[in-house]
Amino acid sequence: MSTASRPQSGVPAPAPSVSSLPASSSLPASGPAPAVHDHGPVLGTLGLFTVLLGAALPLIDFFIVNVALPTIDKDLSAGPALLELVVAGYGVAYAVLLVLGGRLGDTVGRRRLFMAGIAAFGITSLACGLAPNAWTLVGARVAQGAAAALMLPQVLATIHATTAGERRAKAISLYGATAGLSMVAGQILGGVLVAADIAGSGWRAIFLVNVPVALVGLFLAFRTVPETKSQKPAPIDVPGTLLLTTALVTLLVPLTEGRAAGWPLWTWITLGVFPVATAAFLWVERREDRQGRIPLLPPSLFRLVSLRRGVGLTVPFAICFGGFMFVLAIALQQGLRMSAIGSGLALVPLAVTFFAASLAGPRLLGRFGTRVLTVGAAIQFTGLGLLALLVWRDWPSVGALDLLPGVAVAGLGGGLQLPNLFRIVLSDVPPERAGVGSGVMVTAQQASLALGVATLGTLFLSLTDSDGMGDALTVTLVAMMGLILLTGLLSLRLPRTVS
Repeated sequence: MSTASRPQSGVPAPAPSVSSLPASSSLPASGPAPAVHDHGPVLGTLGLFTVLLGAALPLIDFFIVNVALPTIDKDLSAGPALLELVVAGYGVAYAVLLVLGGRLGDTVGRRRLFMAGIAAFGITSLACGLAPNAWTLVGARVAQGAAAALMLPQVLATIHATTAGERRAKAISLYGATAGLSMVAGQILGGVLVAADIAGSGWRAIFLVNVPVALVGLFLAFRTVPETKSQKPAPIDVPGTLLLTTALVTLLVPLTEGRAAGWPLWTWITLGVFPVATAAFLWVERREDRQGRIPLLPPSLFRLVSLRRGVGLTVPFAICFGGFMFVLAIALQQGLRMSAIGSGLALVPLAVTFFAASLAGPRLLGRFGTRVLTVGAAIQFTGLGLLALLVWRDWPSVGALDLLPGVAVAGLGGGLQLPNLFRIVLSDVPPERAGVGSGVMVTAQQASLALGVATLGTLFLSLTDSDGMGDALTVTLVAMMGLILLTGLLSLRLPRTVS
């Protein structure tokens, strides 16, 4: 039984519809028989919880290591360059494979790829937790990032293909709330687990905890998540995949490793390759589109105003968010001498206000349109300004209670933006292109998070060496305010209403 494609403005040609996979299809006989409605299989409440759990795991693990880095350094004698790789190896592998993961889900089945990804994530997390030395940990983190890239694109694609109307709007808002909360929860959970030192595991618990969660996720996915895929799957765009990978690697690796390595010649050569690889990627994608083939990132998809402008807004927002979480973890532990759990708990007000704003987001977006994002940017800008003023005036005599107003206000503003951004970007993407559309969105988000750690982290650490941590943090917070000011201005270009 195939679903009917609804017309979409801005998409030049219809694409194959999503299959609801009846019992006679490729869905295993022992798997769940999905309920169907007029647009395809239905994702139930427990199924939605399951895919959101899959969305939370990769993002939690991107940030969970931030508060554990000092302990990892002490235990494995890693040094600054290898510690950077523990963060960057995961982020780069994750970012470069996300779009490919979305395409593979469209081809072989999103539920199947989701289950493969969550199983691989559990195995690689176990490898991280048992790593005997720093290089082994780096390799396991790269593999863990690749597993996450198989799993995460299937979440938004499954939601997009198995829900409609108000239910889809609520599901995508919950996805956005899950994404934002996972970033904060990662550092809170990391601090708690490191401080708890369960059975003497220390930092290893931040990875080992994923194993039972992955097992539960596997069981639930098999029982509750319906299978969806494109009836006429597109072949893998090998040149596009290789060029996109080259572009992202040549940007993220030197920016992340450059400062710790002393900016050797290879970092500048690699950065020089980035614009060439990017230009080649864009040329190949346009050529594939003109010749009637389906490229990795179809240029026609970017004719959708909501997607194009929403992704453009996502980039500075995620750069700021990624850098903020990384820099604050270092400043609280190394500058204010907070413990791992203390630095994690200092972010609880941000998590609370972010979650509250996320819950209100769908209703506010329906009533006031996309100007909700403009207001959110103004509120987040104010929160970062309060933190910058506090640090400039009182550093290093700053306690967790002093941080509370700025952190809480910043979280409120972020919560009004990120969940709504996901809904805006995907609002006009046809269900049959759900995998590609979600791949574009999460790749932009993940690459920008990694870029934020690399650029704002490098700025902060470089200024710390020369000007002291207080001044370095103040300047970095001001730079973040500039990025949020840009998101506010870009939000004015979004369509006023969301379909």
